Amino acid sequence: MGHHFSSIAGAGPITGPIGAAMFGWLPVTLWVLVGGIFFGGVHDFGALFASVRHNGQPIGEIISANMSKRAKQLFIIFSYLTLILVVAAFAAIVASTFGATIENGAVNMEKSAVKASVAMVSMLFIVAAVIFGLIVYRFHVSMAVSTVMAIGAIVLCMGIGMNFHPIYFSQTTWMWLIGLYITITSVTPVWILLQPRDYLSSFLLYAMLIVAVVGIVGAHPDIDPNLFPAYTGFSVDNGNGVQYLFPILFTTVACGAISGFHSLVSSGTTSKQLDKESDAKPIAYGGMLLECVLAIITLCAIAYARETGHIHGATDIFAGGIAAMIAKIPGLEGAETMMYTLLVLTYSAFCLTSLDTATRLARFMFQEFWLEPGETPKDIKGGFKKLMVNPYFATILTVGADLLIQTNKYHKKSNRT
Repeated sequence: MGHHFSSIAGAGPITGPIGAAMFGWLPVTLWVLVGGIFFGGVHDFGALFASVRHNGQPIGEIISANMSKRAKQLFIIFSYLTLILVVAAFAAIVASTFGATIENGAVNMEKSAVKASVAMVSMLFIVAAVIFGLIVYRFHVSMAVSTVMAIGAIVLCMGIGMNFHPIYFSQTTWMWLIGLYITITSVTPVWILLQPRDYLSSFLLYAMLIVAVVGIVGAHPDIDPNLFPAYTGFSVDNGNGVQYLFPILFTTVACGAISGFHSLVSSGTTSKQLDKESDAKPIAYGGMLLECVLAIITLCAIAYARETGHIHGATDIFAGGIAAMIAKIPGLEGAETMMYTLLVLTYSAFCLTSLDTATRLARFMFQEFWLEPGETPKDIKGGFKKLMVNPYFATILTVGADLLIQTNKYHKKSNRT
């Protein structure tokens, strides 16, 4: 559950509602509830269940077995290109979350402190996850004892990172470091980092949901219709041209209601980790409902962020809105800065887990394209195909495409500036 929820959530249920909020809070709320319950949850559960019944095969192989090889290849081409964009987007979000604020060619230490703290905690968190994986899978310490130790390690990582954060890299530097990181994690066994890190990340995510609910109930804010109207109209000019509620609302909210990316996670990595088939429903359908909860929480954060002036990007809107609500509760007035940092860290954890999973899935997709039904990379003996199904080649090609997109985007931005 930790891996699945961490992987499917990403930044989607946060950035999606924030982008769709231009149409008002009512259309977003209705689509999150209707879409998540009747479409998203069914879609995720169906994909996971289908994979389990096909011996843990990914969705491409399921399509091949039930439709045709051509249908499988068309699906993989579309999915692979989409995943490249997903990885590039999440990498950009993480790099911007970690990257120091540069002003006049120098680092603004005051404005960069929270980012440096989040980066430090995230790096320590990765180390803790690797140790946790070794403790569980190599030293066979019980899960209960390992979890208690790991939670203590998480608290220690946050304590160190919030008070000691000497690394102030630029966003571009972080982009390249993240590229190196996902290259390594894509080809390492899941027990070393992916599974333990996602499991530990889930505790951060659950804690964030609890903190957000406490903030909303404790502050009990009203929605100012002048700042956040219920409905702004079918067409909205957001400065980048006129946007229409249909289909923009549904493609923008995405992960908060229904997303095809979830089928790739369900069949690509989650199905291979289930203890028993009956776990599919609470993990897949339940994970989607948790995303719906997060999307609704984000709408509350938007409303309060607009009142308190936290309007500088998705991270600031989400973390600033919830942190301001927490600070409104009697006795917690001085907790806003600390909560803001922790919420940014959690947001970053969402993105990093999805980034890891998306890169691995893209690598799987690329390899799968060249294989015949029922064939595995080990069955290929040599030649051009052997190179195409090589996990290292597939990973480098995927990450290279992502970095190319980001580098090109950065240069265009610099030229405009």
